[in-house]
Parts: sequence; structure tokens; C-alpha cells
Amino acid sequence: MRPDLRLIPPAVSLWVAAALTIGAPDAARPLAVACWILAAGALLVAVLVGRARATARRRPPRARTNHRAALLATLCSVSFASVALVTSVVATQAQTRTPPILTDGADRQRVTMTVRVDSTPHHISPGFDGAERARWRGTAQSVLLPSPTPTPISAPVTVIAPLPPSAPPPPFGALVRVTGTLTANAPGEPTAFTLSATAPATPLDDPPWWLAWTEQVRHRFAAASAITPGNGGALLPGLAIGDETAVPADLDTAMKAASLSHLTAVSGANCAMITAVAFFVSARLGLGRRTRVLVALLALAAFVILVTPGGSVIRASTMAVVVLVGIARGRPSQGLPLLALAVIVLLVHDPWLARDYGFALSVLATGGLMLLAGPLARILSRWLPQTLAVALAVPVAAQLACQPVLILLSPTLPLYGVAANLLAAPAAPVATLLGCLACVALPFLPALGQALVWAAWAPSAWIAQVATATSALPGSALPWADGIVGVLLCAAALVAVTVLALARPRVGRGMLATVATASLFLGTVGYLGILGGTVIGRAVALPDTWRLAACDVGQGDALLIRDGDHVAMIDVGREPALATACLDTLGIAHIHLLILTHFDVDHVGGLPAVLGRVERALVGEPGRELDTRALDSLRESGATVEQVVAGAHGTLGAATWTVLWPPQPPPGTPALAGNPGSITVALDGHGMRSIFLGDLGETSQDALLATGDFRPVDVVKVAHHGSADQSPRLYSALNASLALVSVGADNGYGHPTRSALGMLAATGSTVARTDHSGLLLVSPGPVPGRVDLWTERDLPPATPDALASPVAVSTSSRAERDPPPASTVPPSAPAPGDGGRPYTGIDRGGTWRHEAAAGRARARGGRRAPSSRSSRGTRSGRRRWCWCPVRRGSSPTGPSGCCATLSRPRTRVSRSATSTRRTTRRGSCLLLRAPPCSVSPD
Repeated sequence: MRPDLRLIPPAVSLWVAAALTIGAPDAARPLAVACWILAAGALLVAVLVGRARATARRRPPRARTNHRAALLATLCSVSFASVALVTSVVATQAQTRTPPILTDGADRQRVTMTVRVDSTPHHISPGFDGAERARWRGTAQSVLLPSPTPTPISAPVTVIAPLPPSAPPPPFGALVRVTGTLTANAPGEPTAFTLSATAPATPLDDPPWWLAWTEQVRHRFAAASAITPGNGGALLPGLAIGDETAVPADLDTAMKAASLSHLTAVSGANCAMITAVAFFVSARLGLGRRTRVLVALLALAAFVILVTPGGSVIRASTMAVVVLVGIARGRPSQGLPLLALAVIVLLVHDPWLARDYGFALSVLATGGLMLLAGPLARILSRWLPQTLAVALAVPVAAQLACQPVLILLSPTLPLYGVAANLLAAPAAPVATLLGCLACVALPFLPALGQALVWAAWAPSAWIAQVATATSALPGSALPWADGIVGVLLCAAALVAVTVLALARPRVGRGMLATVATASLFLGTVGYLGILGGTVIGRAVALPDTWRLAACDVGQGDALLIRDGDHVAMIDVGREPALATACLDTLGIAHIHLLILTHFDVDHVGGLPAVLGRVERALVGEPGRELDTRALDSLRESGATVEQVVAGAHGTLGAATWTVLWPPQPPPGTPALAGNPGSITVALDGHGMRSIFLGDLGETSQDALLATGDFRPVDVVKVAHHGSADQSPRLYSALNASLALVSVGADNGYGHPTRSALGMLAATGSTVARTDHSGLLLVSPGPVPGRVDLWTERDLPPATPDALASPVAVSTSSRAERDPPPASTVPPSAPAPGDGGRPYTGIDRGGTWRHEAAAGRARARGGRRAPSSRSSRGTRSGRRRWCWCPVRRGSSPTGPSGCCATLSRPRTRVSRSATSTRRTTRRGSCLLLRAPPCSVSPD
């Protein structure tokens, strides 16, 4: 049966118009007027063509032409009217969402609001002070600004607030008072403002009784599930009612990697299952059709209230009704008009859903099931039993339909996603149904409810095991092009699959199917070729001689030290997924020594990524309950945890490590904690010395300098991501050739600051940043005193002007306002503002080896290549060679990325063919159109 697609163009037009105009609300009103006029004009054309058709019935060819023209004009009229309707709503609601009292005077100011909680609060990563935080959406009903008299408003806001100790976040539907900093969001965001609270929300009014009762039911169910062992109990509330608060970070990562995360979110499948069970029970009781529909709707309403009627739940229930109506009519393919109608209604009600990923995934998954599940099942039934073919077709259809949007969220292809969904498919509805029954039974029959929880635990544990096992397989997430290119390529593949699935043996369609088959075959072969080349190239590119690695984990620290088969890790970053990716890239399965410099979340937040891999952990004094829980998790995973102070030392293979800070506190004095108490470690081995400063500030750095317990080093890990709180005296004494800055792209702190980069330039250190260059690998050079640097991406200009974040320019601090004393700057070093701007070239290939190339250096030293145009923080751009023109002795390094060889001895360096020669304390790395080199001493 041919699908009815007549409402698809109006729905798509409305969706596109809403997505565009919510980002530019000022254009909504004139666009609405124009579309109303066009809709009226198209309707007039349809009427005139219809009359002409009536007079031309005696001439069939002309009548058919007029009929098609009338249909086209009618379709255009409906589409224009849909666009006009949604743009009119955008123009009206945009003014309500952004009241003048907030847009004129509240942005980035401290305000007090009364907010109605409109979504279930979700725990997010703790702040830098370690306090637990939650995020939720709400409607601001009043604001205290500028007078103490509340001003009534109605604006959607996102609230990020700390939680009181051992207290839950505010429940759905509650009215709270929140004080914090208000920031205006971009026009296309779901909420108009973000309120960053400085204190926990103060409750003013409880939610309605029916929401309060379901809140108690959910808490009781979560407590009953917590009794069950392992990940099954943690996952069960998410499977049954969408409560993911108990899901640990490692299991959440595994669920996402296995494409099973949709099971813990209330989706159309959950709503459809509840409604289908109600239909089945009503039918078994002999109820009539109308009564069965009423019972199903009541069951669906009760389920929506149980899981809280947030925006995503309303969308899911609407889509579930669409699917069931289509199936009840006996024409599943004819559910597409109902789906299009649901899209139109939902977007007219809330146009800001147009950019919501959850809404897009709901629509695409529903449409994929309607359009592709049946044809795919028929195709698969040629080789598989009918039941297995249907079971496999459902997850395949949903995955194919959603994949273009999933590419925007994560540019990867889940290799085992379909298999994982197939394995989890039999268990998911059982866990959901038994969990919902347990929720209902626990308040009235606790024993029966607990028994149902144990019964639901078994399928929940199976799903958790499937996710864990699948995510651990090699190649669980294959790389794909990101951005619009990746979406278009994935959409093209989806179109080809759809053509093959829906093709019929008719004239003209055989050629279309042949073209689709050929396109899929060529695309698959090309993708596998590129993937294989990338894997092989990366394996060859990564130098096997690296001793020190700085992982790209965003705004945080995660460093690896390797000596033979022995591995140490210093801090684990903020996000477990990023730490895991770095460990997997470098092939690290076991960590012999873990050093947690301090307990800020950007240094210990990724701890779940290393649990079970650590043999021994060195830590400081835990100052909070959260810190103690982190150490308990390490001990439970099998690690030996030791608290250390200055003087502790040991070996890692043939290398030696020594703790330099913090000092042993005097008796009766609390130990240093936080940034001032960061564990500082020095490492010496294989002719390379390095020091890792954690987040020490200037005062602590000067105190460390006063101890004199260190020597000059080759590599320094810059403290606190390159903040302005640095001691130029310490860095001058360290005399490092290479300075590593572990920092996140476009962070809101202005790291690394202009003053820090100027200080490093003054001491002659070459700066390598993870936000610019990604993964950084350091190896000992060919002779003592040199180190080789390999970078995952381009090595951008190394001057403070080029590298300082935009925020740093406007950030004021004592270290930035007052330049370091002249005595702290080496006499031969350049001025802080003149670090030398490297030039860019093109990666010509090569290997990680050393060869003489002095002739090429002299021949090409005067040619300047175009400067880099890659933006900060991107993951793309040409790979470049580092080149240091010297008087004699140069050598290439590194097969890919940007590789530099840095030297400690005095070297005469030429900045360009036209620049004056200057003497520096060590070699500078310039990027020229030539192979890289090492710096030879005079």
C-alpha cells in the first residue's frame, strides 16, 4: 500500500520555518504576513484551477493536468498556512519569553526569582568546590529586580543550583525561590535564560497532591531497587520510569556506547507498551472498542503522571498515540499523516521544540518504524524466521531513521548497536512492565511490590550486562564525519536503504534500486577503506617511544607517564568518557600508579574511567565527604590508597619519582587542601626530567621554590591550566624547554591567560596546549637535554597574543596588571609580548626518526608559508611540521601531527629570512614548509 504523504510537506515546512525563526524572532512577524498572503494566493489558484477542471471534464488529458495543478496549489496553500501559523506563534511568544525587565537590566546580574519546576531535576557534575548540583527547567513567575517588590513575569529558565547536603532536589511541580546570576541564552535555546544559583533553592509551595503522591511512589521504588545487587538495581528505575539518578557514570557511558541509552529515557515505546497492555487486558475482559480506547487512554495518563509530565514525556505519549491509532486502523503506513499532524500540533504549541534533539529523535524513530520496519522484516524473512526478522527489523529501522541526528550528538557509528538492541529487546519490556507494576504495588502491598522488583531485576541486570560487554568490544564506536557533512552522508545512505526497502518490481524502479545498491556498495567500500587507512595511519603515527602524554580531556588534567610496561597517571580529568578515550587510544589497560593531585572535579571527575585498572594511588588529605567517597571507590576497585606529603618517592620502571609538595603540616595544624595543597611530583628517567605542578598558585609556587628541592627540568606541566596566578621566579628556575598546558577550548575562565603565556615566553619555554593540539606525546630526544613533541592536531602560534583566550584579555588580576620584576626575566629572553610568531606549513609525511637534513634547512629556511586559518578548539585542520632553522644539524620527526624537537642548550635561531638574528636560551620551534628538526647546540 502506498504511504499517504500529503501532510509531510506542510509538516516539514513548518518544522524548518520554526527552526529558523526561533533563532531570529524579529523576522517572524514579516515572514508570517508574507506567508499568509502566499497561502491565500495559492488557495485562490486552487479554486480557479478546480473550476477550470470542471469545465474540461470532456477532455481527459487537460482534466488530469488541471487536477494535478489543483492538488499542487492546495498543497502549497496548506504549507504556506502552516508556516504562517508557526511564525505567528513565534512572533507572539518571543515577547513573552523575554520580558523587558530581564533583557534590559538583569543579564549577568544577581537576581531572585520564584520558579515553578517544569522538569525532573537531574544531577550534574559537582562544581569546583565539590558541591552536588542539579539542573532543571522551570517557568519564572516573578523577579525581584530592581525594586524589592516582585514583578510578575512568565519566562522559561534553566536553573543550575547546588543541593543541600543529603537532601533531594526540588520535586517536579514545586514552587521555589532561587537567587543567583542570570544569563540570557541564545534566541533558539529551549529556555530564554539560565539562572546559576549561589545557594540551594528555597521551597515556597508543594506540587499538586497528585504529583506529590507520585513523587513518593518514585522514591519508594528507587529505595526498593537499591536493595538489589549490581548494576541491575541501579538501572531498573531508569528502565521502568525514566529515573536515571542511580545509574553510575561507567554504566551510563556503556549504555550510550551500546546505543541502549534510549531504554532509560521515557520514550514512545514505553507509552505504547503501557497502552497495548491496557488494550489487551480490556479485550480479555470482553469490553467494547470505545471502552478499550478509554481504558488505554486512562492507563497512558496514569503512566505520564507517574514519570512526571515533562516535555519529553508529552512528546513520547503523543507519538505513542499516533502509532497505536495507525495500528488500530489496520493501516500502519497510513499513520504517517497522523504523525505529520502530531508534529504540526506540537510545534504550533511550542515552536522551540524544532531544535530539540529529543523531539527530532521521537519523530524520526516513529516514522522509521512506520515506514521501514515492515519492508525490512519482509526482506529479512527471506533468510530468517518471521519472528526473528520482525524482532531485528524494529531496532534496525529505528536506528537507521535516527542515525543522521545522532551524528550531530556524537559523530560515530555504533558498530554493535543493532546487536545490543536485539539482545536487550526481549528483556526491556519485561523490566518496564514489572517495574511499573512494582511502583503501583509498593504503596499498598509492600511485600508484593518488593517481589516484583526482584522479578524485574533479572531482565534489568541482563540489559546492564549487554551494555557493559558490548561497549568493551573493540571498535564499538566507529568514527564518522561530523557536522553537516556527516549528516548529509548519513542521510544519503538512509535514502538509499529506504529506496531498496520500498522498491517494487515496476517499470522505472529497477533502475532506481540498482543505483541505490551501487551507491551503497561504493559508499561502504570507500568508508571501510578510509576507516582502515585511518586506523593503520594512526597506529603508525603514534610514536612508540613516548614517555609522557597529556590527554585532551577539556578543562582538566589527565597525564600519563610510561616507562616500559609500567604506567603512571596524574589526575583523571573531569569526564570519564574523555579519560577512557585517551587510555584506549594509547592502549593503556593497567595503571600501576595513580596520583590525584587534589580533589577538584576537573582532576578527579573522570575517576570511574580508571576504577579496576589502578594498582596503587597516591592522594592528599580528603577534606569533604565527596572526597572520601572517591577514595572508597578506589579501594573497593582493588587499589591501595596512600596519603603522601613531600619526601615520598619511588620508582616507575627505570624512572624515579619524588613528591615535592605539600609539606608535612606541623602537629595540630590541618594539612593543605585544594589548589594550595596540590601534590607536586618530579620525574627523572631516560635523560628527561619533568615536573607536574597541579593547581598550585603563586604563593605555593614561591614556597616550593624556597625549599630548593628540585632541579631544572625539560618539561613542566603548567599549574592551574595556565591561570594568571603563577610565579615567574619558579618557572625561571625550572628553565623548562617545553611547557604543557592542559586546558579546555573556549573555557569561561580565560585559561591560559596572557600573563601566563608571556611568562613562559620570557623563560624561553615552548608552549603546547591540549585545546589547540589535542593529545600531546613527549619523548626523550636523541641526546640528553632534548625532548621530542608529537601533537594530535596543529601546533598554533606560540605567542601570548595568539594563544591567550579572549576572556584573558579582559580579565584583570595582579599577575596580569603588574609585569614580573625584571630580575625574574632572563636577560637573553624576549619581552613577554614578543614570543615569536611561528609560521605554518604542510605535513609532508615521514616517520618518527632522526636524520640529517641541514641542507634542506638552509635551502628552505627563507620561505614563509601561509599562516594557519584553523580555529582554536577545533578538531580539524591541516597537520603541520615543526621546523627549527639552525646553523647546523637538523632532523625530521614524527609521521603526522606536529612534531617538535626542543633543546635546552643555547642556540642561535633565525625567526625568518628577513628577521634579525637573536640569541635565546633554547631552541624555538618555528613552523615552516619543510620537515621538522631538532635543535643542535652551538
